Amino acid sequence: MSSTTPPHGWTEVRAVVLDVGETLVDETRAWTQAAHDAGVTPLALMAVLGALAERDEPHTRVWEVLGVPRPARTPTIEPGDLYPDALPALHALRRAGYVVGIAGNQPAGAEAQLRTAGVDLDLVASSQRWGVAKPAPAFFARVIAEVGVPADRVLYVGDRLDNDVLPARAAGMRTAFLRRGPWGHVHALRPQAALADVRVDSLGELVELLPARP
Repeated sequence: MSSTTPPHGWTEVRAVVLDVGETLVDETRAWTQAAHDAGVTPLALMAVLGALAERDEPHTRVWEVLGVPRPARTPTIEPGDLYPDALPALHALRRAGYVVGIAGNQPAGAEAQLRTAGVDLDLVASSQRWGVAKPAPAFFARVIAEVGVPADRVLYVGDRLDNDVLPARAAGMRTAFLRRGPWGHVHALRPQAALADVRVDSLGELVELLPARP
C-alpha cells in the first residue's frame, strides 16, 4: 500500500496539516463509549459504521440505522487516544522545519483536548470554531490562509478520500493518504487512492518521506 518514493517537487512542501480522527486520534474508545451510552453493543455499532463507510454515507446515520437516539454526551479526546506515532511524528516534522498544524471536523472543545494531550502546533483548528466543515472548499481555503503558505506547498494528511485527499487536491494542495481506521481501509481499495501524492500506513512512514527544511 505505502509508496516509499517522494513524488516530484516534494522538496517544495513548507507546511504539513493533518486531519484528526483516525489520523492522529484512535476513535475506538469514543465509539465504544457512545455504543454503551446508546444501549447497543460496540460490535453492532462498528459493523454499521463499516457499512456506511463502504456506501459513502455520513457516519451520523449510524444512530438512525441502529434505531436508537444519538447519545447526549459529546465524545472527547483523551491523551491515551492518540495513536502511538502521532506525537513523535508531529515533533519530528517541527524539528525538520515545517509549519505543522491540525484541522479536522471536530467540535470546538477538541482543540483544548488536543493541546492537553500534548499537541502544541502552529495551528490547532476545528470545523465547529471555523463554522465550515470538510469537504467544503472553504475549509481548505481557510487551512491555506491560516498556515500562510501557497496551496501547492501545503501537504494535507488524512485517512479519507472524500473528506481529505480529493478536496485538498482540488484546492491545489499536496496530499498524503493514510491507510488506517474504517474509512482508510475501505478507501485504500479504491482507484482514487492513487491520486494522493503519497500513500502510507503510518505517520512514521510519512516523516521519512519528508526532507528536513534548510
